[in-house]
Order: sequence, then structure tokens, then C-alpha cells
Amino acid sequence: MEGSGALVVIGIAAFVLPALAKRTRLPAVVAEILFGVMVGPLLGVVESTELIDQLGELGLLMLMFLAGLEVDFEALRKGGAGPIVRSLVVFAGTLGLAFLAATWMDLPIYYAPLLATTSAALVIPSLRSAGITATQLGQAILFAAILADLVTLLLVAEITIWAEDGWGIEMIGGVVMLVAVVVVLRGLKVLLWWHPSRAARLFREDHPDEMGIRGALALLLVFVGLSALLDVEPILAAFLAGGVFALLFRPPEGLTRQLSGFSWGFLIPIFFINVGLRFDIAALMDAEVLARAGAIIAIAFLVKFIPALLYMFWGFSLRAAAAAGVLLSARLSIVVAVATVGLELGLLTQADRSIAVLIAAVTSLVCPILFRRIIGRDAAPG
Repeated sequence: MEGSGALVVIGIAAFVLPALAKRTRLPAVVAEILFGVMVGPLLGVVESTELIDQLGELGLLMLMFLAGLEVDFEALRKGGAGPIVRSLVVFAGTLGLAFLAATWMDLPIYYAPLLATTSAALVIPSLRSAGITATQLGQAILFAAILADLVTLLLVAEITIWAEDGWGIEMIGGVVMLVAVVVVLRGLKVLLWWHPSRAARLFREDHPDEMGIRGALALLLVFVGLSALLDVEPILAAFLAGGVFALLFRPPEGLTRQLSGFSWGFLIPIFFINVGLRFDIAALMDAEVLARAGAIIAIAFLVKFIPALLYMFWGFSLRAAAAAGVLLSARLSIVVAVATVGLELGLLTQADRSIAVLIAAVTSLVCPILFRRIIGRDAAPG
């Protein structure tokens, strides 16, 4: 089924699946991915189309924009450099273990950043579903996930440029993007300093022309367009846009709810269903690939879980640290994208890419469920 028929099926599924997920105690994200796999690769009822791909890509960008919007910058400011340093320490431990594991298993070194990343696209809805996004634990997990994704994307971007062009001026694209964000941030701060009341009127939630939503989407599109010019991953740009919007305009709760409702109610479910529609089952039918994948999946879990235990030294309980390690082990689209880039550059084989797909499939289905089982009232900061 293609075209409008596929959209009808996806539209109905996006409406029905959250209720079914609640009955089966599955995260809605997992239910949407499983539905996509069932109607796509397994039954062949629905095929992903160019329009579905485009809507899914927009859903992913909105997901990352909301991730930046949900980071509590005021709490980070009050906490000083602590949250950033903790996230960097945890990620450094993960990346170091990933390099050791790749060397020990005779894997391509390119596998290290692939194992080090996580999936903010799964972490965010899981935290949201558990109702702990705004807690200290939720913010710690969210910031660690986003930092892992961003650093991994920057690292892979540099590796890609190096593999294609060698050492050269092209490798500063990611740095230029960050500098551009700082320049935009400073410029908008000056404008807000001169015209604070006008900005407050524009971004109030009951503005008749919905200027708050228009401003948020404008900032998102500007940053994504800038990332295309600099050949930088647009997911990075979308998160930075959300962070800048939250930091500058401090959007009221109503405006945040409007943006979240539109995105979660329409675009983001399409992204997750499309992930299932494009899942490559045939590549995973080889027994040798599956056996090797089992060991790598175990390593993919350990390189996240072990460093996450450091949270116990920063005032969190063992259950909280374990929950963080489990959820940060979830991988999804970025792992597949990174593996695809590695295959195109000749840094990974087809079997390596198939294993990466399986890592994404298993962890994206298992980790959110385990996280919901582990998390509870005892998972509060000490």
C-alpha cells in the first residue's frame, strides 16, 4: 500500500497505538516501531513513501528541537559545571570502553563511536512517559543522552570529512556551526535587551497569530538550513535551535505545550512508525551475523551500564544509576545512520552494518521496557 492509503493506515495507527501500548504496558514508541515492522517488512501491507520519509524526518527534527527545549538551563546554571562535567565523564568512560571492546573483538575502530552513542529519540519519550523529565535524575539522563549523541555526531562528521577529503579546511564545519550558534545567541540577547516588552508580547501563548510557534519553527529552519550549508548533521542543529529558543525566550508553559502537542500528536509518531517500515530484516538472517551480533549487543549494553554506575558517587541511588545505564543503552536511528555512512566510506562491511541494525532493533525495544521496570520511587537522588 502506497501514497494516501499508507497515510490513512499510519494516521489511524498513530491514534490507536498509545492506548494499546498502555494496555500492554509497552512504551508508545516501542509499539509504533513494532507496528511499522509488522505492516512493513513482515506483512508488506504498507511501504514507506517519499512523503512519509519527509514527514518522519520533520518529526525527528521536532523531537530534537523539543529535547533542547526541555533541558532545564536554569537548573544547569544553578548547578554550575557539575552536570556538564558528569555527563562528559560518563561519556568519556563509554567511549574508552567502546574503543577497548572494538580492539578486543577485532572490530573496525569506526565501531567505537557507533557503540558510544545513545538515542535521545528514545530517551526523551521514555523519560516523558515515566513522568521524570523535570527531575534531577531525568535531567541527568537527558543531558547525558544528548551529549552522547552530539559528540558522536561531531566525531562521525569529522571522520567522514577526513575519509573523503583528508585533513583540510572542510573539517572545521562543526566548529563553525557552534560558533554561529554563539553569534546568533549573542545577537538575539542584544535585541531582547533593547525590546523586552515587545518580545514578551510576541511570544505569549494566546497571541492571535501564534507568533511563538512561528518563531520556534523559524529558528529551527534557520539552524537546519545553516547545518546544510556547513555539511553538519541537522539533528545537531535542531537540538541547538531548541536550546537557544528555551534559553532566550523562556517560553511559557502553554506555548511549550502547544509545540509538544503538535509534534507528539502528529509528526513524531510518523517518524517512529517509519523506522519500523524501513527495518531491514533480510540482512539479519545470516546465522554467523546473528552469533557475532549477540556478543556485540552485550558489549553495547556494558559500555553504557558500567560508566552509568558513577552516578552513585554523585548522590543517586543504585536503582537510579542502573535505570540510567539501561536507558542510555538504547540506540536507534543514529546508530543506523552512522553505520550506513561507515559502509559508504568502506570503513564497515555489509555484515557490520547488519549488526548495527540489530543493535538498534534490540536495544530500542528492550531498554525502554527494562527502564520502566527498574524506575520507581526509590530512583530519586540521595
